[in-house]
Amino acid sequence: MSRTGYSQFIKSEAKRLGFLSCGISKAEFLEDEAPRLERWLHQNRHGEMGYMENHFDKRLDPTLLVPGAKSVISLLYNYYPSKTQEEDTYKISKYAYGEDYHEVIKRKLRLLLSVIQEEIGAVHGRVFVDSAPVLDKAWAARSGLGWIGKHSNLLTKEVGSYYFIAELILDLDLDYDYPVTNHCGTCTACIDACPTEAIVQPYVVDGSKCISYYTIELKNEFPSDLTAPFEDWIFGCDICQDVCPWNRFAKPHSEPAFEPKPELLKNSRRDWEELTEEVFQQVFQKSAVKRTKFSGLQRNIAFVLASGNRKGG
Repeated sequence: MSRTGYSQFIKSEAKRLGFLSCGISKAEFLEDEAPRLERWLHQNRHGEMGYMENHFDKRLDPTLLVPGAKSVISLLYNYYPSKTQEEDTYKISKYAYGEDYHEVIKRKLRLLLSVIQEEIGAVHGRVFVDSAPVLDKAWAARSGLGWIGKHSNLLTKEVGSYYFIAELILDLDLDYDYPVTNHCGTCTACIDACPTEAIVQPYVVDGSKCISYYTIELKNEFPSDLTAPFEDWIFGCDICQDVCPWNRFAKPHSEPAFEPKPELLKNSRRDWEELTEEVFQQVFQKSAVKRTKFSGLQRNIAFVLASGNRKGG
């Protein structure tokens, strides 16, 4: 099989395994991303996410993650739900409705790597799902899967942005895809809608101001001077995606593991406020919500409730 044949085979297998799309780029140093990442870190846009400072070189050079790497295969996996939570209740980001995506997608990536090795031979590589120093959005954009929007998420004209990004880095030469053009135009919907003003300028997000940062990454108490409205979000935040015009094309996923527990969808404000640790463990047993722990979720609910900023004041 030729290099072109290998590339077509990999994309076909990715589709068979349920991935939305698959793109390939050359495994090389991300020269354009280096100064942006350095500036973002220097400006402390990462807040208390100290892990973002680690492995700076590895984030920019895939050959340091996989010796002899030749190709970065980027893949998208849909998580847009067919049903969402009730109106006027505390909100959980849609990506966390079902089972933790890290495990679901890693299983599929390992299957893909196994099939590649069976078909092609001695190919070495590693799978990555948002838990290693890989700039996944940069690689996905490089491989033509979409463009980086003003909210810093990857966007596609076909389905918007409600998908996970994963990578398979291989020591195999393949045909490489090309970036697509930016289609944000003059739209500033995401910037205008962010209640904490985390999108400080187009394409630049101050992670330390993001509701997702406060409700997931921040392990300590909220700053005493924090008054920005969370608009009911208690784990993550989808505001910048919800208002994006391109997400009118989002289509429901077909992944059983991402189906939410009924309690998550029907819980009223009172249900959330009276949530016990036992129920928390039952509902979020395999969910990404466990990252914030029961105490963290309680903290988030208490902040929204006490500050009276459910809908922005």
